[in-house]
Amino acid sequence: MHFGIFAPGAFAVAFAIVLTAFFVRGIVGFGSGLISVSLLILLIPIRVAVPIVYVVDTVGSFALGTYDFKHIRWTEMPWLWPATVLGLAVGAFVLKHAPAQHLTLILGLFILLYVAYALAVRPERLPLIGRAWGGPLGFLGGVIGSLYGGGGPAIVAYLQMRKLDKRVFRATFQFIAITDGVVRGALYWAIGLLQPAVLETGLWLLPAVALGLWAGNRLHFRIRPRPFQLATLALLAAAGLKLMLPL
Repeated sequence: MHFGIFAPGAFAVAFAIVLTAFFVRGIVGFGSGLISVSLLILLIPIRVAVPIVYVVDTVGSFALGTYDFKHIRWTEMPWLWPATVLGLAVGAFVLKHAPAQHLTLILGLFILLYVAYALAVRPERLPLIGRAWGGPLGFLGGVIGSLYGGGGPAIVAYLQMRKLDKRVFRATFQFIAITDGVVRGALYWAIGLLQPAVLETGLWLLPAVALGLWAGNRLHFRIRPRPFQLATLALLAAAGLKLMLPL
């Protein structure tokens, strides 16, 4: 028996990866795409991993977005939303045409840079910025989102520097993630990345999404964020090094 593109043994590993990624997202509100892609591409090619993660990530975004809808800060959208959509289109084009090995190496570098940024910077010490910064940071997030399913860091940095409350931050990010899902799905379908086997695999992995979000959301208001963030960053750093230095 196969689970989409996976044989049973590989599927069990993929299920654990997705469950862990969405457990993290349930707690901190982001990170599922980057964690999922960075680990799944140790099993499958990046052009297969990214669309699969798109399927499960979009379901997760709708689930959390519905839960937090009333807390969305709509005034952040005029610059952030259009720039993110434009970045998604550019990133999808690059994903379709760039050499896969280059995409993998750049992902490894991006992960290590993000880990360094997250270790060095405390959100409470970041400066307050204007909404116009949503343009360049939203565009960067859109490009990375289409390429790797993990455009969150750029958009997270913007929302952190807007000094949003934790619940408002998570809700606003989920709305951008839902936008990402709708637009990226149309783009991936148009360029032929959403094959039937990809959709089937994503459906098999949905229970991992539900379980991870349920467990993470229960801990969202109870857990100390910094120790949990450090453990997550250690996992990402190991994945980034593996992508930069393949054995």
